[in-house]
Amino acid sequence: MEFHHRSVLLSESIEELRIKPDGIYVDGTLGGGGHSLEICKRLTGGGRLIGIDQDADAIEAATRRLDEYMERVTIIRSNYCYMKDELRKLGVLSVDGVILDLGVSSYQLDTAERGFTYREDAPLDMRMDQRQTLTAMDVVNEYDEMELYRVIRDYGEEKFAKNIAKHIVNARKQKKLETTGELIHVIKAAIPMKVRAVGGHPAKKTFQAIRIEVNRELEVLEESLEDMVDLLNEEGRICVITFHSLEDRIVKNKFRTLENPCTCPKDFPVCVCGKKPKGRVITRRPIVPSEEELETNSRAKSAKLRVFESYGSAGHGNSRQIEQ
Repeated sequence: MEFHHRSVLLSESIEELRIKPDGIYVDGTLGGGGHSLEICKRLTGGGRLIGIDQDADAIEAATRRLDEYMERVTIIRSNYCYMKDELRKLGVLSVDGVILDLGVSSYQLDTAERGFTYREDAPLDMRMDQRQTLTAMDVVNEYDEMELYRVIRDYGEEKFAKNIAKHIVNARKQKKLETTGELIHVIKAAIPMKVRAVGGHPAKKTFQAIRIEVNRELEVLEESLEDMVDLLNEEGRICVITFHSLEDRIVKNKFRTLENPCTCPKDFPVCVCGKKPKGRVITRRPIVPSEEELETNSRAKSAKLRVFESYGSAGHGNSRQIEQ
C-alpha cells in the first residue's frame, strides 16, 4: 500500500515557521514528507532540511517525495526525542525552525496490519517504530487490571475505563487477545448499549490510550519540547500540531513555562530564582483548521497548532557541518 497522508494545517504551519531560504529546519515527524516538501520548496542551495521519523514506511515514502530536493535534505530514522543527539552527529548545534505533526498518519490508520485501526480486524500491534518490542498485544495481555485502568482512563479519557479494564482481564483468562476485532468485542461488552448507540466508535478512546502507551507518546513529548526550543537560533520557531487534548495541554503548558519560568513567590518584588525566559508564545490561542480544510479532510477536525519563538538563549551560532 502506498504511504498516503494529507498534512493538516499545512499552509498555516509553513507560514508560522517564517522560513529563511538559507536556514536549517527539522521536521521531527517526517511522515510522508508533506510539510518537508513545502519547506524544501522555500530553501535555496544553502538551506537544509533534516527529516526524522521512526517509521520505515514513512522514511521510504518521504525519500521518494523529496527526491528532487535531496541535495538539501538529510533523512534520519529515529524518534524526535533524540533530535539533539542526532543533529550533533551531523555537526548541527542549532537550527532555524522545528515542526512536529503529532499523532497517527493516514497510512498507519489505513494499513490494517499495523493494528492502529478499530475498523478492521488485524493483529494488535500499534508500534510506530516496528523495531521496538512492546506491542499493543503485550499491553492488553500483560498489564494488570490497575495498569490497564490507568492507561485507558488517563490516555483515553474514557469514563468506562474501569469496566473496560475488568472485561479485558476476564476475557484474556479464557483466551489471549490477539486481534483488534477481539479487543473491540470486549470493549463493546463493557460499555452500556445506550451509550454505544450515540457518539463515535466505542473502541476509539481505548485504542488511542493503548497506542499512546505503546509509543510513549506523551512522555516523549513532555521530555523533548524544551530540548527542541534550546536548539533554536534567535527568532527561530517551533510549530507543534496536536490531535487530542492531552498533547495540546502539554504543549500549551510547556510553552507557557518557557516564556515565564520564574518560580519566585508572587509577592516577591524582584525575581531571585534566576530562571530566564527562553522565548515567547506566538499563539495565545491555537490555530485550528479552516472550514475549507475540514470539508476536505475530516481527520483535521481536532487539530491544533501552537507556535513558540526562541530568544536564542542557547547562543550556539549556526553550524552547517552536515555530513552527506
